Amino acid sequence: MINLKLNIDGKYYDVVIEKKSGNRNTYIRVKKDLVISVTTNKYASNKMIEKLIEDNYEKIVKMVNVQLKKAANNEGFNYLGKQYDIVYVEYCDIAFGNEKVFLNKKLDIDKWYKSQAQKIFLDHLNKIYERFSRKIPFPMLKIRKMTSRWGVCNTKTKTITLNLELIKRETKYLDYVIVHELSHLIYADHSNNFWALVEENMPEYKLYRKEMKEF
Repeated sequence: MINLKLNIDGKYYDVVIEKKSGNRNTYIRVKKDLVISVTTNKYASNKMIEKLIEDNYEKIVKMVNVQLKKAANNEGFNYLGKQYDIVYVEYCDIAFGNEKVFLNKKLDIDKWYKSQAQKIFLDHLNKIYERFSRKIPFPMLKIRKMTSRWGVCNTKTKTITLNLELIKRETKYLDYVIVHELSHLIYADHSNNFWALVEENMPEYKLYRKEMKEF
């Protein structure tokens, strides 16, 4: 394991280089904690790695900026696309002002989010299902926190699972994920036919997919 520092706009970011015997290629990633991770072959020289980092400097800057944007979008308290500053109180569980949310520290936030999501997600599923362009069975709805997916469709059980994190975002993103998962009840893969069906039901889906990368 080798540690370096990379200067980006006057700020130094940790670069962690890990050489693995099983790696044929070199991968550069920026993690949520803004550590720049370089995984490469055990035979790669330090000079070669430094040259690679130098050659990919602009790409690394973009990756850092993406993570900074994601962090900014997750600051404070987010609900249905609006960001609130948190004020902790004891006289209630939760109450909303224009720019602030008054929150009891004892409140189970995930439980509160899920109680809101159960109604809102089902309402949106019902509306989208009614106008969906293909005839499909009405799916069972599940809601849970997921780290790498916004939604999952089990075509065998006709079950759609939506990421609880969607309750924090504008409902247009929730609608896109619902359309995406309903489309899997027709096409289980991500073929051209699948994406054509998604677009048929949500013409703006490409824009929403791009914007969701900032979350």
